[in-house]
Amino acid sequence: MKETWVVKIGSSLVTKSSTGLDTKNIKSWVSQIDELIKKNINIIIVSSGAIAEGMNRLNLKKRPTSSSQLQALAAIGQMGLVKAYEIAFKKFNITTAQMLLTHEDLSNRERYLNAKNTLNNLLKYNVIPIINENDTVSTDEIKFGDNDTLASLVANLSDAKSLVILTDQNGLYSSDPRKSKDAKIIKKICVTNKNLNKYAGPSINSLGRGGMITKVIAAKKASKSNTQTIIANGTKKNILLKILKEDDDIGTIISNKNSSINSKKQWIANSLKSKGEVIIDSGAANAVKKSGKSLLPVGIKSITGNFKKGDLVTICNSKNIEIARGLSNYDAVKLSKIIGKSTKIIKKEIDLFENEVVIHTDNMILS
Repeated sequence: MKETWVVKIGSSLVTKSSTGLDTKNIKSWVSQIDELIKKNINIIIVSSGAIAEGMNRLNLKKRPTSSSQLQALAAIGQMGLVKAYEIAFKKFNITTAQMLLTHEDLSNRERYLNAKNTLNNLLKYNVIPIINENDTVSTDEIKFGDNDTLASLVANLSDAKSLVILTDQNGLYSSDPRKSKDAKIIKKICVTNKNLNKYAGPSINSLGRGGMITKVIAAKKASKSNTQTIIANGTKKNILLKILKEDDDIGTIISNKNSSINSKKQWIANSLKSKGEVIIDSGAANAVKKSGKSLLPVGIKSITGNFKKGDLVTICNSKNIEIARGLSNYDAVKLSKIIGKSTKIIKKEIDLFENEVVIHTDNMILS
């Protein structure tokens, strides 16, 4: 059975700051990908660079700040970005396809499964999907925020073995290498390691939206589908082939030990945004957190938000600390009338009984 790699390529690598796309880099990666395909590996590319290429086509030196301007630039630049990949892959007789996604596409369960099926069929046809966020229609409410996050969700969609994040840095360091001579590369670290977040810092590149912190977050999301993440310098010669050979000097490997969950819970954990909050008492918190039980109305102290039935809500303990998330079987209005009440009382006194549990354990993910 073929394994799948999701290869995310950042803006700083795809583009030359003021001269458009770096076709030399693109050709190098494509040549390496051809070798990976011959090794029976499926490749999915998540590529940044559309806005940067749009800036180049309009001779803009400074990235605009308004959403409408950025959306226009994305529409202009996407043409050149996809064309560059198509031309490079054509040399090896490899067909490419474009997929543009928004967070809304993945937060709706039916659309999520449709995207998954489309992606799987493209791989069956031996086609290389080139994926980017659909910036031309995205709003703040439906944005992924950065292509690192998008790449991690694509890894979930495709059950990828590896998420390879190519950047202009060598990987994660013990401290900022620009400020400390003692900074050391972190060659391997588990996604559950408590020190992982402190090794990340913000982006200093004006073209991209990410940084090391978004890559760490992406690695945590990707781990839900049993995917390991490699953060590597995309400018290093034959970097993808070195990763295949498991060379010692490839960057940072973020392993995924004991982090995988089933596909529906991946979707709940990574593809949905919380629409409300449920505060529960200590007894309910223990039942949910320690025993993995469903949440009953009797254990709820209060709720906030105007969520609907089926929406994702955050579950917090009495100290307002998040302990889980899940899909509510009630909307906020109906739930507000039965919180703190036992199932027996609800059935007897209130004509609102729709489900014995507010959030079933099968539709819940612990934080």
